[in-house]
Amino acid sequence: MNIDRVNSEIMKELMQLIRNELKDPRVAECKMLSIMRVDTTGDLKYCKVHVSVMDSKNPDEVIKGLNASAGFLRNALFSRLKIRAVPTLTFVLDDSIDYGFKIEKILRQINVSSENEDK
Repeated sequence: MNIDRVNSEIMKELMQLIRNELKDPRVAECKMLSIMRVDTTGDLKYCKVHVSVMDSKNPDEVIKGLNASAGFLRNALFSRLKIRAVPTLTFVLDDSIDYGFKIEKILRQINVSSENEDK
């Protein structure tokens, strides 16, 4: 199994596990959580999971909850995935969506100011 397929399978299974089986209240309070990207090392020892948290007052607490549940999630992946080793999971906050919104806002402001200069 190649690493892209491993990443895809881990991403799919983690989303199901987080939605349906994870009981950590820090994670449960967040209704809009998405796994944006999964990066697994070639030796399958480590996996960095990039998570976007949209509707939480404290996204860092959601990430702490996910990292606290990493052992449970890894064990659950053992039974679901057919790979020789399930990597150690590390969850990190992915702010690419927020960054995109910020860039879009700046571009709109530039566009509006250039329209005002033309008048």
